Amino acid sequence: MDVDPRFTRRDKSRNRLLAHLLSLALALLPCLATARADGLPPPGTALQSRAIQVGDTTWAYYEGEKNGPSLLLVHGFASGKDVWARLAADLGTDFHLIIPDLPGWGQSTRLPGQNYDIEAQATRLDGFIQALDLQQLTLVGHSMGGAITGVHAVERPQRVARLALIGSLGLSFVENDFIRALNAGDNPFIYDDRAGVERTARLVYLDPLPMSDQQVADAISLNRAQRAFIESTLEQIRPPSQWRALDPRLGRLNIPVLGVGCREDRVIDISALQTLENRLPPHQARQLVTLDGCNHLPMLERPVETARLLRNFANG
Repeated sequence: MDVDPRFTRRDKSRNRLLAHLLSLALALLPCLATARADGLPPPGTALQSRAIQVGDTTWAYYEGEKNGPSLLLVHGFASGKDVWARLAADLGTDFHLIIPDLPGWGQSTRLPGQNYDIEAQATRLDGFIQALDLQQLTLVGHSMGGAITGVHAVERPQRVARLALIGSLGLSFVENDFIRALNAGDNPFIYDDRAGVERTARLVYLDPLPMSDQQVADAISLNRAQRAFIESTLEQIRPPSQWRALDPRLGRLNIPVLGVGCREDRVIDISALQTLENRLPPHQARQLVTLDGCNHLPMLERPVETARLLRNFANG
């Protein structure tokens, strides 16, 4: 039986993407350090690597073909643009994707002594959006990226049509072990041995994959290279005003909102969705979804469901 070459190419592309994601998941622990060293976009996607200078910052970002409405995907703390690779493969055929490394992370500019807290990053994000002249955006933010995109959507709403928050920082939630560790002065995002790497993997993954000694060594090396910035930025976002940056602002949102959380999230407790429900204006369009079978990274652990939710929401 003859095989349509289009399907062969598609299968090979998908296999390359899965291999790329497996490499990230094992060696780099997405949510900790996900930038590709070569700067190339993930295989299996139609993304192109780009850069743009905005003030004193060079933004590194991926951009997809202009196949539909614009989606801007913003990563979380100690992460990078590659964490969205699987979703980009699924959504790129229907949307115009823009996926940056936030300033300070990945391949975007990191300036010594600068402020990288929620409000400062939201201001930088506005400059990036204006530089690309993006309009009628669906902003999608994960974890710290959720707080940044949420603050931006409230304070600078002119170019934003919809806001999707995934496991978002910035919302009050029931105190969990992660918050208790932070309050005790710990930093769960740094490590020097296998035990530390595995602890951090368990913090963000529901079922972490086993790691070879080389993969552990690579993760530690990358973590040490970023340690000073991880520590200084965590101190900047440690105050309650940062962790709850969206609480006092939600009443001013006047665009549709999608909130997605994982029932077993060990970083942002699922009760954050209840805060979102309670603090949005009563008339405000919203969709709140709890996913099972994932921890803090639904875009990696539940990619099909997450992509479907974003597609339906953005097309709303």
